[in-house]
Amino acid sequence: MRIVIAVDKFAGTLSAVEAAEAVAEGWRWADPGARTRLLPLSDGGPGFVEVLHTALGGTLHETEATGPLGGPVPARYLMSGATAYIESAQVCGLHLVPPERRDPGATTSRGVGELIAHAAAAGARSVVVGLGGSSSNDGGAGMLAALGAEPADALGSGGAALSALPAPVDLTAARTAVRGVSLIAATDVDNPLLGLQGASAVFGPQKGADADQVQRLDTALGAFAEATDPGGLGEEAGAGAAGGLGYGMLLLGGAVESGVARVLGAVGLAEDVASADLVVTGEGSFDTQSLRGKLPHGVAQAAADQGVACVVLAGAVAVGRREAAAAGICETYSLVEAAGSTEAALNDSAAQLRALAANVARRWSGGRARSADAAR
Repeated sequence: MRIVIAVDKFAGTLSAVEAAEAVAEGWRWADPGARTRLLPLSDGGPGFVEVLHTALGGTLHETEATGPLGGPVPARYLMSGATAYIESAQVCGLHLVPPERRDPGATTSRGVGELIAHAAAAGARSVVVGLGGSSSNDGGAGMLAALGAEPADALGSGGAALSALPAPVDLTAARTAVRGVSLIAATDVDNPLLGLQGASAVFGPQKGADADQVQRLDTALGAFAEATDPGGLGEEAGAGAAGGLGYGMLLLGGAVESGVARVLGAVGLAEDVASADLVVTGEGSFDTQSLRGKLPHGVAQAAADQGVACVVLAGAVAVGRREAAAAGICETYSLVEAAGSTEAALNDSAAQLRALAANVARRWSGGRARSADAAR
C-alpha cells in the first residue's frame, strides 16, 4: 500500500517535516509493508523555506536582517536555480515578538526588503516571498524603506507612523532595486488592505491590537495607500496579507499567487497522488478556514482529481462530516479526541500523532483505500 503523507505544520508543536515523519512512523508501526512518501507542506507562512528546500534541494543562504522590533535576527532563504524563496515570518514573524511587547503599530517589515535585496544581489531573477504569521501591520512600508523608498525613517517605523508621513512617498529607488526581478507574493488569504476584511481588522487582533488600535491602524494604512497608490491596488485580493506586505509587493510590480498552489506544484503532489492508494493530510486545527483554499483543501482536491481517498489527521477538528466530504475528504481524525484532552494532545505531540497514525493505519490498510468514491 502506497501512502502519500502531505501535511502542514501543527502550529506551536510540530513543524511540517516533524509532523510528516511522525505520521509515517506511526503508519509503519501498524503496517510495516506500507510505502510512505513524505511531502511536508506550507502555505507560505512559517516553514515555507524548510518545506521547499526538502522538495527542491537548492542552496540555503544564511544572513542577518532587521527583525520586527528593529534588532538583528538570523535569517535564511533558498536559492533554486535563479529563483529565491523567502519566508517573511523569519524576519517579521509574530513568534519573534514576546507576548508583552506585541504591538502591530510598532513592528516593521524592513527585514523582508533586506532579504529581497540580498537575494537579488545573489543573482535571483525571481523572488517568491511566503506571506504569513507576521507581527507587522505596516502595509509593507518597512520592506519598501529597506529597498530605498523615501522617507525611509517614517516608512520603517511601523504601521502607526504611517498616519503622519512627513513627505510624499517616493518609490523610485525601491522599484529600481528590483528592476528585472519577478516578485511573487505567496499567500493563502485574499483579504484587501483596508476595511472590515482588511489587514488591520482581520489580523490586527491576532497581533495584539484592541478595537481602538485596529481603527487607528486601518486609518494609517489608508493614508499610506493614498500616498502611494490612490488608484486602488489596496483593493486587490491578497493586498492585506501579512499586515499588508502583499500591498507593498504589488507596489513594486509584484503578483499575488496562491501559496498552496505554489508549494503543491513545487513538491510535485499531483504526480505522487496519481500512484498512491491513500493520501493523508493534516494541520494543527482543521476548521472552516481550512476549507477556504488552505493546504488540506488543496491536497484533498488533488486526491479527488485522481480518484484517490484522502483522510485528515489534525490536532483539533471543527468540521462536520458532510462539509469534509464536500471538500473531497473521506474521514477526519482528531489528536485531541484521541488523546482525551487538549493538554494531553500537546504533551509530546509527536508521540501522540504517531499513535493516532497507527490507529488510522489499522483502519485503512488492507484494501480500503485507492477509490475515493468507494471510501465514501
